[in-house]
Amino acid sequence: IVAQAGKYGAVTIATNMAGRGTDIMLGGNAEFLAKSEMRRKGYSEELIAEATGFAETDNEEILEARTTFTELQDKYKEEISEEANRVREAGGLYIIGTERHESRRIDNQLRGRSGRQGDPGESHFFLSFDDDVTRLFGGDRAQNMLERLNAPEDMPLDTKIFSNIVENAQKKVEGQNFAIRKNVLQYDDVMNKQRELIYKQRNQVLDGEELKPALIKMLDEDLSEIVDTYLPASVEKSEWNIDGLKSELAGWIIAPDDDLGEITDRDELLEILTQMGHDRYDMREEQFGEEITRLLERKVLLDNVDAKWMDHLDAMDELKRGIGLRAYGQKDPVVAFRFESYDMFDDMTRQIRMDTIRLFLTVQVRTEDDTKREQKAKITGTNAGGDTSEKKRPVRKAASEKV
Repeated sequence: IVAQAGKYGAVTIATNMAGRGTDIMLGGNAEFLAKSEMRRKGYSEELIAEATGFAETDNEEILEARTTFTELQDKYKEEISEEANRVREAGGLYIIGTERHESRRIDNQLRGRSGRQGDPGESHFFLSFDDDVTRLFGGDRAQNMLERLNAPEDMPLDTKIFSNIVENAQKKVEGQNFAIRKNVLQYDDVMNKQRELIYKQRNQVLDGEELKPALIKMLDEDLSEIVDTYLPASVEKSEWNIDGLKSELAGWIIAPDDDLGEITDRDELLEILTQMGHDRYDMREEQFGEEITRLLERKVLLDNVDAKWMDHLDAMDELKRGIGLRAYGQKDPVVAFRFESYDMFDDMTRQIRMDTIRLFLTVQVRTEDDTKREQKAKITGTNAGGDTSEKKRPVRKAASEKV
């Protein structure tokens, strides 16, 4: 429809003309007509695309399609040329706009449909000050002028003053939209930095890098944080939460029968716990073997990173939706978002570290042999527990034994 809008006598009603992907040529579009003819002849879309291209080829089918396309295009150009002259004599393409877009660039794209490559043409806009752009961003100046003029509603007004009012309203809208995009970009920059860090960690897992040093580092940091939490250096030893420390470490570092002795020195205790953690790590590797241990490291870390990252994205969306209210407290929402998002990111990485190392040291791995043994034991147990007694049969006596 748009391609043939330049035909003589054609009237085309359309919405936004930006990005239509075709030119409006006076008299009609010969290329479009040639493609339509090829479709009617049964050519596929892929072959038509090759026929209108310029890539070198020795494919006979494509060469034949190009010949057909050229012949059809030349034929339609001859038919269109006479009609194109009639359109030029009539003044070319006449564009009528019924509303201004928020962006002047879109209006200019509509204007550019007429007067294409030296062809004659004209564009004219008919506007109302009740349109959204002028009503919301034009201010009261236009309405005051209309009231002073006291002109009838159907009387056209064509003055430079009104044109300037419309252009200034568009500038205000464009400035507001730019500020919105800039504001969104500032929020996105915060997320992009966090995304780069997370994806870097994921890529280390996916690329098969050795993860044991990273998990050992997580273990050491986790133990150091636990000791600082329950045995803070800033308080007296009598106020240390020894029971809380043992409860926190139970099951993944210390066993119920482990005796830590009398705890009097934080650094010495941390050294003991760190060595116990390393020993448990080595025991896991010896228990599962190197190959399964490496797979387990990747599985545990990758699952934790993905799960925590998705939860973090949801939490960030919630934060972004409500952060604008900080402006009422005389705070810059972007700055507040940056600080709070970094705190949330630190908390997420802490959770990844804690859950990864604890899961690795406690998870149970079921091999294929274990599954087969369980199935075999189940079958054997079912047979052993079943009713294996033979059914009683009637006793048959011989005739000589009968009384």
